[in-house]
Formats: sequence, C-alpha cells, structure tokens
Amino acid sequence: VQLQASGGGLVQTGGSLRLSCAGSGRTFSSYSMGWFRQAPGKERELVAAISWSGGNTFYADSVKGRVILSRDNANTVNLQMSSLKPEDTAVYYCAAGRSSLIMRSTCSYDYWGQGTQVTVSS
Repeated sequence: VQLQASGGGLVQTGGSLRLSCAGSGRTFSSYSMGWFRQAPGKERELVAAISWSGGNTFYADSVKGRVILSRDNANTVNLQMSSLKPEDTAVYYCAAGRSSLIMRSTCSYDYWGQGTQVTVSS
C-alpha cells in the first residue's frame, strides 16, 4: 500500500501549485484523506482534509480561502494552492485514515506519502 505525493516545487510569492496524491495497493473508498505540512523545526500540521465521500472538507485557518482540496476518485486527491506565501514553505505529506469522518490528528492516519517539498520565495 502506497501513497505517492507529487507536484511540489519552487514558486514566487503569490504563485500557485497543485499537489496530487495517488494511492495504490488498495482502494481508499473507506478512507478520509488529508494533507499535512512540516516546516523545519516545527511540528507537522494539518492543512486540509476531505471525507471518504468527498462531501466534507476542512481547511486550516492559515490556508482558508487559498487552497481547495478535491477528490477525483477513491484513490486520488488534489490540493490546489494559490496566493502562496513564504510561510507556506514546508514539506507536504498526504495521508489516509480509515474513517468516514474528517480527522485532524496525525495519529488518526494509517498511511502516509513520502512528502513533497514546497518552497515559496519572497
């Protein structure tokens, strides 16, 4: 079972990026999905999460209005980020947890992707 995160890169302040997470090895239809990020010296924090149906989403206050999390199918989620700021610089991880509910704690997630670096230059 694997989650493959992609789409990170270097952008200027105000730019946009689209992160994708593709699951393989099983069907994630019974899993909620989330994107976390971790900046150097900081704890991993939840950026956005989506329920297994795709009908419910959560966004951290720090990114609300600037990101959209969508679920293409059971195994693929996308995080569209715009108006990026230097403080968005971090390694971004996708995760999957077996629950119908949106989960906010890292402990609630069962599978993790390898992370993709997002760097926003000022």
